[in-house]
Amino acid sequence: MNQAGSLLPACTVCGRPLIPDEIAMTRKMINRGARQFLCLTCLSRRFDVPEDVLREKIEEFREMGCTLFL
Repeated sequence: MNQAGSLLPACTVCGRPLIPDEIAMTRKMINRGARQFLCLTCLSRRFDVPEDVLREKIEEFREMGCTLFL
């Protein structure tokens, strides 16, 4: 549980509560077994990619049937 009382974890860089797509994207881009996660803003900074591109990729992965993005 994070500071805001959510059952979802918080970003390990900025502390913002995460949404399931951010958890899935961290697992897709960094490590499927990850236990620490980054928000889209911090992921975009880490990989030097605009957030909009990450959002587009999330939709692409979902359309492809990737089980991380159900």
